[in-house]
Amino acid sequence: MGKEFIPKLFSLLKQGISKETITKDTLSGLIVGIVALPLAIAFAIASGVSPEKGIVTAIIAGIIISTFGGSRVQIGGPTGAFIVIVYGIVQQYGTDGLTIATFMAGFIIIGFGLARLGNLLKYIPYSLIVGFTSGIALIIFSSQINDFFGLHITKLPADFIDKWMVYFSNFHKINWYAISIALATVLITLYFQKIIKKIPGSIIAIILSTIVVVVFDLPVDTIESNFGNIPNQLGLPHIPNVNFDTIKALIQPAFAIAILGSIESLLSAVVSDSMIGGKHRSNMELIAQGAANIFSSLFGGIPATGAIARTATNVKNGGRTPIAGIVHALVLLAIMLLFAPYAKLIPMSCLAGILMVVAYHMSEWKQFRSILKGNRMDVVILLTTFFLTVIFDLVIAIEIGIVLSSFMFMKRMSESIKIQDFSSENGNDEHLFDEELLDIPKGVILYEINGPLFFGAARQFQETITNTHIQPQVIIIRMRYVPLIDATGYQSIKAIIKTYKTRKIKVIISGIGKPLRKDFKKNEIFSFIADDLVVEDIDTAIKKAKEFL
Repeated sequence: MGKEFIPKLFSLLKQGISKETITKDTLSGLIVGIVALPLAIAFAIASGVSPEKGIVTAIIAGIIISTFGGSRVQIGGPTGAFIVIVYGIVQQYGTDGLTIATFMAGFIIIGFGLARLGNLLKYIPYSLIVGFTSGIALIIFSSQINDFFGLHITKLPADFIDKWMVYFSNFHKINWYAISIALATVLITLYFQKIIKKIPGSIIAIILSTIVVVVFDLPVDTIESNFGNIPNQLGLPHIPNVNFDTIKALIQPAFAIAILGSIESLLSAVVSDSMIGGKHRSNMELIAQGAANIFSSLFGGIPATGAIARTATNVKNGGRTPIAGIVHALVLLAIMLLFAPYAKLIPMSCLAGILMVVAYHMSEWKQFRSILKGNRMDVVILLTTFFLTVIFDLVIAIEIGIVLSSFMFMKRMSESIKIQDFSSENGNDEHLFDEELLDIPKGVILYEINGPLFFGAARQFQETITNTHIQPQVIIIRMRYVPLIDATGYQSIKAIIKTYKTRKIKVIISGIGKPLRKDFKKNEIFSFIADDLVVEDIDTAIKKAKEFL
């Protein structure tokens, strides 16, 4: 199956990894593991599930993605991108529904990898990615208002507008202790690393806020008050009960998880490649991501993907092989086994502060503003995806965003086809190119087609050629620069030949080599035009045209 389906770790082990690299990777993995802990807990809680599910996901998915992935430095686990979709699934189908959707998504992602779609997913428009990422950031921000201000609202609606209406009616309940902890967390998370680079500010914020709440017995919500104890062990794998009705109900959210996870992981791999000067194996990365989601769901976890921020942290701290990612997962496992009883004391407002910082970094407001100044089509895709994500649903946003992007692409491609006619009557000097001088006799029109002849451009091609105001005896259609002809394009060629037959005008097609001639046969073009009128070069076409005059 080739090198693209060999995990990066296996290739590196075969080459040999130096002791110095292993030491650097171990230290980097230790730091990333500590960074990942508060994020794993916060992402799980924001997604509407218990905090240990985030840690389990980071452990299981982290090990699988690093061991079998196609990137040297990718760090896998739960990410902010999934919060919106996971929260929606949990609200509608419960945690069992989430487990099954994640399980199904894993197989879909593996299918993407085996079908070599990793190379295609990289070409999803940037305006679409920024649109739904900014939308997710706004939803994460709004989902943390309750804990950030200590409003103590027990049941929040999932809908964005309804949620804010509930907030406005409860702002008189602000807990000033909670908001002080949240603001302090934001400041420490953003600025602590300017003082000490190796220690993440989020961990310092968690330690300080937890100590302050416990020592002074502050009246704020904690993980324990909202979720109870955090288990200090991994549960046994459990295979979900999947039947056809369940598959039908959850296939749409499963595909949304798969597409979002695939885009996010490959985007993270591309970003890390630019940081280390490497080259990831996109299809192997997808297979590992799929396996990570399958096993994460079996252990009761949530969807996982490559995490851009944690991967960047890994690179900045010296990580250069998948060993760092494996160490990060083992560090989280050790923390879960040894310190889970203490994690339950973390204030919810502290986690809200951390997620506010995550939302700010995810918002990509600079890129959002930049795209708004650019091409009108990109602006339409950006704003459509953004508003659909915020007001309706991420699944709908991704689906409509991809469809809209496809239509925009087809429009641009159809506009790229160039059809130029050369004849004695229209005043052209028969100079198609500087090096080429063609003797086109009177009564002959030569059409030069440049660009793909697919369904988006076929109508323009057909109308341009059949609606000529000149009544020639022969028409030559030169197709040497046509890289692609699809079924609609072939139908247009047949229609053109039939139209000119009824008008007693001969059609000659030039620039058709052996590969394209085979496609002509498959599409039955020779039922409409004689074999000898489809030629390889323009000189033969002009010679044949002269014979008909």
